[in-house]
Amino acid sequence: MDNVIFIGMPAVGKSTVGVVVAKRLGYRFLDVDILIQETEGKLLREIIRENGIGGFLEIEDRINAGVCAEHSVISPGGSVVYCKNAMEHYKEIGSIVYLQASYETISRRLNNAKNRGVVLKDGQSLKALYEERVKLFEKYADITICEDGLGLEETIQAVLDALEKDK
Repeated sequence: MDNVIFIGMPAVGKSTVGVVVAKRLGYRFLDVDILIQETEGKLLREIIRENGIGGFLEIEDRINAGVCAEHSVISPGGSVVYCKNAMEHYKEIGSIVYLQASYETISRRLNNAKNRGVVLKDGQSLKALYEERVKLFEKYADITICEDGLGLEETIQAVLDALEKDK
């Protein structure tokens, strides 16, 4: 249980916050989206285009559920919350930190969802995706950090303080 796993919407800062938190804790940092791309030899958007959303989620579930790590900050993609095996695995190996931000904040930060490899169903709006995922993020979170109104350093400190209290 010594890992920290960040969940949250795309553009919430899982990787940005995660790298700094890992440095401050003396932990390794693992970006699972990069691991998926390396394993599959393709960009996320290519995997989604070629395999469909269902096929991508199967790959995402398999790779996340197979992450073997200690003393690590792990940043999976935002769609990992659809992956039951992966989320059960993460619950067993660490503390799950939900980086929460309002829809307005996410919408402002996220220019083109499709180019970022965001898993959007045909015709699904970013707002609908946000509302669908928030329930799942809340379900799996051990710790929730609301980023609205916080700068990067304040978010990082809030995470570190919450992890210290959670010990």
